[in-house]
Parts: sequence; structure tokens; C-alpha cells
Amino acid sequence: MANKPGWSKPSTILFASEIPSNERAFNFAVAQAKEFGADLVLFHAYDTLVVAASETSGIRYYDYAAAARADVKHLEPLAQSARNAGIKCDVVVRPGLAADQILGYLRERHIDRIVMGTHSPGPIGKILVGSVAEAVLRSANVPVFVIGPEVVDGAYRNFATRSILCAVSFIESSFVVANFSAELALQHHARLTLQHVIRPQDRAEILAGHSIEEIESDLLCLISPELRDQIAIQTIVVPGDPTEELLYQSRAQQADLIVLGAHGASAFAAIARHGVVYKVLAHSHCPVITLSPAVLAESGVKYIPEHKVESFLAGVF
Repeated sequence: MANKPGWSKPSTILFASEIPSNERAFNFAVAQAKEFGADLVLFHAYDTLVVAASETSGIRYYDYAAAARADVKHLEPLAQSARNAGIKCDVVVRPGLAADQILGYLRERHIDRIVMGTHSPGPIGKILVGSVAEAVLRSANVPVFVIGPEVVDGAYRNFATRSILCAVSFIESSFVVANFSAELALQHHARLTLQHVIRPQDRAEILAGHSIEEIESDLLCLISPELRDQIAIQTIVVPGDPTEELLYQSRAQQADLIVLGAHGASAFAAIARHGVVYKVLAHSHCPVITLSPAVLAESGVKYIPEHKVESFLAGVF
């Protein structure tokens, strides 16, 4: 199994922008483009149409060109600020559903990473991620860097990534997720923490023949020896609720980034937003990188049936 080099050291980053733009998320995108010397694409798709009236006939019609011009005008100051920072930056505006257009653009141009913000939770917690972000998280064939509603602005620490927390278990995809996290740690000169949370219903079975210390030692085997020798790695195994333990540990470790991988979710989890990834994105104080089923598949991970997916502690969308 192998990760693409551009996933940990991107050469082209797509910032998926709403209008008005999420400038906090945009600042993270600019910081990454500057750090890696990457090109930046400010991408926006609109599915609302500008209605105009003909001066001669008085007939109302949909003016796609006017909508595009208005959105480009809004994004251009952001693009210019990126250019002033020495970053090659393009503005791309497309008509259509945002998620479809973002995923379609990935097939047209070489993109290594998507950066996007999320909506704040609704009044009854109905929306934690937003439908556009949800579709992109599930289907993008590149890592998605997500800035949730509670993420602290990275400007105070110059957007440095010094501590990475990676959620793992002992299924096949964790090898990809762990090694991707190790590559990120190497790029950023960061320390890496691998965390495995044992759910209460699995505790008796998992701990029947192994101690916590033995499982923590086994987690190191998820990372290739060459990477293992180049970075500082800590392993943590704890029983408990995956979301609570992951969020707690991210604060305890002062994590600057959380890495999660997933193969999907049950229909119930998708509708009720009960998945771990949803909750982490909604409440994490640091950004989260997600690896979708498409990314994991490109790294050689085989499909895992749904009943096994839900045992992947930190990988349920």
C-alpha cells in the first residue's frame, strides 16, 4: 500500500469557497500553499440564478454570465491577497451543484488537496457538516482538509503544524491512514500520536488476551520502518467513547491537526449525524484531514462490508 506524494506535500490546492467566503478557512488554505509552494485554486459553484429583465421586451430571464461575474468579483480580492503572498492563484466559478462541480473539477485538473470550511451546527444539531462538505468528504479522491466551526484561528501560531493526532484501529485502512499521518509529520517536523479507542462493547474481547501496553506497542507496526525511524511517535490505547476520547486527546496533546479515515456509514448514521467524523468536525478545536473511501481505494485498500465499517472506531461518516 502506498500514498501519493502529493497527498502529504501538495503542489495544487483547491479551496472550495462559499459566498460570502469563509475567510478563516481561506487563511488556512493560503498558509498551506505558501508552506508547500503550491498553486491555489479558489473554486466556487453556484446553483442560484441571477434573474434579469430585458430592457426591450421586459421578459425576465436567467443570466448565468451575470452570476458568474458577480461571484468572480467577490473572490478576486481573496485571490489577489494570495498573489501578494507569492502564491499562484486562479479563480474558477462554475454553474451547478457545488459538490458535483468540485468533484468534476478534480477529474479535469491535477489537485492534491481540498481545503474547505463547514457550517455551524443547526439549532437542533441537524447539520454538523453541511451537504456539500458531506458529499465531498465521502467521494473526493484526494485528502480533504476541513476547518470546522470551533477551530481556533491558526494565525496566532503562524499556522504551524507541530502535533498530529491520528485515529487508528487494526483494520487494513489504518495502515494507509497511519502512514499518511507519518508522512505529514515528516513534512511538518511534527510529533505524531496514534490513538486507538476500544469501545465498551468490544473491551472484553480485545483485552482478553492482550494488555493495553501490548496493544500500544502493536500500533507502531502500522507505520513503515523507514518513517518510524524519522519521526517522534506516541501510541495511546484507551477504552471509551471514540468521539469523546479523540476530542479529549486532541486537547491534551495540543494537536494542530487530526487525521481520520473512513469507508462510509450506515444509513442511520448518515441521517442522524451520529458518526464519529461528524461529531469531531463539529467540535474539534483544530482542523481535520479526512481520507475518503476513494483515497483509501487508490492506496490499495479493499472494500470493507458495512457491518465491519461500524467497528472502525474513528472512521464512520
